[in-house]
Amino acid sequence: MKKILISALVFLLMLGLSACTDANNNQEETSLDKKSTYTRVITDALGREVEIPAEINTIVPLGNTPRMIAYLGLADKVVGISGFDANDVSPLTAYAYANKELWTNLPIVGTDSFGNTDYYPEVIISVDPDVILCTYTEDIVKDIETKTNIPVIAVGQGTLFGEDYEQSLRILGEVCGVEERAEELIEYINATLADLNARTADIAEEDRPTVLSAAATFKGTHGIEGVRINDPVLDAINANNIAADSTLGNATVVEIDREQILLWDPDYIFCDYGGVALVQQDAAQNPDYYAQLSAYNNGHIYQYPSSTSYFSNVEIPLANCYFVGSIIYPEQFADIDIEAKANEICAFFLGVDDYMSVLNDYGANYGPVEFGDN
Repeated sequence: MKKILISALVFLLMLGLSACTDANNNQEETSLDKKSTYTRVITDALGREVEIPAEINTIVPLGNTPRMIAYLGLADKVVGISGFDANDVSPLTAYAYANKELWTNLPIVGTDSFGNTDYYPEVIISVDPDVILCTYTEDIVKDIETKTNIPVIAVGQGTLFGEDYEQSLRILGEVCGVEERAEELIEYINATLADLNARTADIAEEDRPTVLSAAATFKGTHGIEGVRINDPVLDAINANNIAADSTLGNATVVEIDREQILLWDPDYIFCDYGGVALVQQDAAQNPDYYAQLSAYNNGHIYQYPSSTSYFSNVEIPLANCYFVGSIIYPEQFADIDIEAKANEICAFFLGVDDYMSVLNDYGANYGPVEFGDN
């Protein structure tokens, strides 16, 4: 009887240990399963497979991504800002100005001003984002990941109106769970470009006046000699960009010899608002130079809000397309009220109404450049 009792106790003990082992195993499996459901893998623009949380609630956007994040409606998920101080941002940086109340008190986690790229790992770690987004090269991306131990998703810098910009929006949309909004942005951009092309594609060559994009904003402001050689705004409306056939190689924006502008003598000159004061000052100091320009003599020097920041602040350039089109092709754009159109575009991208009133109050309105004696 005693032997039977001992055997029964041993059996029960072994059964209990087995149950505990099974429970532990099940717990480990459940934990692993749970972990796998809380992460996912994204392939970024560099072809890297990056494991990120399944749900993204906080982000640090670096490089060119803050504006894309704003367009995607994710401004409230940003926990650190790079490239500017939201307290000092101007209305020309529309995506940031529209979100300045959200971003004013955020830590500065890096800088991208005037072509200088730097990032502050300690600050990024302190804000503890779910993911870091950037438009940097692979060596910089790896350095950020190593120093922060936070997943980094790289996207393309983005070419204004280009396919690489679409790819960047799609990757960011997938990362942040806003794929539908990304597709809406892409469809809106493409539909707008199609409308601009439909209005201008069939205009005869002899009816296309020559146009120059000057006083361009790049690494700061420039006077009339700051020229966009390849300008997507002019391309979008099939304008006769007099600088496009220059021998300046693949340059996008450059400072050129101002005598070259006299040789080109464009019918129309369009200036970034940021450089208008320099053009006005130059005209006052060098009246003989400007007197040789047909555009100056005919009152055909115009200003529009600056198309700044890596050529990918989409809303202002799209609005600028309609403005330039309405000036050089008035018949084809007779139905366009530029203020209303610009407000429509800004509302779609920025989620704010009547942004033109902000730009107008700042002085960055659409219209002719005012010269004292012209």
